[in-house]
Amino acid sequence: MSNADKPKETSRRPRPQWARRKAAGEAAYKVCRALLLFGFCFLIAQPLINKLSVSFMPEADLADPTVVNVPRQITLDNYAVVNRLMNYFPTLGKTALILISGAALQITVCTLAGYGFARYRFPLRGPLFACAMAIIIIPPQLIQSPLYLNFRFFDIAGLFRLINGAPLNLLNNVAAYLLLCAGGMGLKSGLYIFIMRQYFRGAPKEMEEAAYVDGCGRLRTFVQIMLPDALPMITSCFLFSFVWQYTDGFFSRLFLTRAGVISTRLGLLQNDLNAYVAARRGFIALSSQSYVGEYPSAIVATGLLVSIAPLILIYLFAQRTFVMSLSQTGIKM
Repeated sequence: MSNADKPKETSRRPRPQWARRKAAGEAAYKVCRALLLFGFCFLIAQPLINKLSVSFMPEADLADPTVVNVPRQITLDNYAVVNRLMNYFPTLGKTALILISGAALQITVCTLAGYGFARYRFPLRGPLFACAMAIIIIPPQLIQSPLYLNFRFFDIAGLFRLINGAPLNLLNNVAAYLLLCAGGMGLKSGLYIFIMRQYFRGAPKEMEEAAYVDGCGRLRTFVQIMLPDALPMITSCFLFSFVWQYTDGFFSRLFLTRAGVISTRLGLLQNDLNAYVAARRGFIALSSQSYVGEYPSAIVATGLLVSIAPLILIYLFAQRTFVMSLSQTGIKM
């Protein structure tokens, strides 16, 4: 065998010290990053995992101190009790109808306001936009008394007093809730106005100018040219509006208590459980200390789980549009 046919022997040189240090540093960084991510995920998921395990425990397991996270017997009785107390599916349908209507009105008004602030110059434009931003800064609890008085004695220039002899009482009325959304004073309306304003400010003006040259008016240009491109952003704002109104307790207590939406029924779950267990066990009155084990906490945890389940489903189906709208916001802002 000639020297040319012999396999070449490659000598493996030891890695230099700086390369070993670099590899060790990268490995340590990956381990620390994995531990931090696991810790953050655990902090977020651990309460949900605890509530999920408790929701499947019967009363005997709840009273047993040896049962911690894994139930000995899995039961769906807690879900049946919550379904009966909250009247879950009819309440969920009513909640969805009210909140979708309110979110649609709110996002329509905020989109129009954001487009107007982004594209038009008019008197008092700056102070009006500052008022819109004040909706973000001022907490709704600060205006609770004015809201209560305005809707308890609701009147428009004395018109209702002239016709009925007294102002209208719109507390615990869905109409008042929809009026707030349609007037741009709904929950987080200032934030949606700001988001839509920033989006339309980043949109090229040449599109509108070309539409004006082709004979389109301002409204037609807005509806046919600007809105289709803004649909991802509008969808994102709509999701924000629906989710925040779904979990809101302030406006719900003022206007939606009689309607019986999910948030108000969840707040009354403890009282409904008292009456239910008292009737079932034959007691006239039953305090929370008289329950066996942690039964009230299990029922409340089950109610929380069934309440947030629709939000999780909405996110799973709408996450692509949501992520795309957030990426566009980062580019255009």
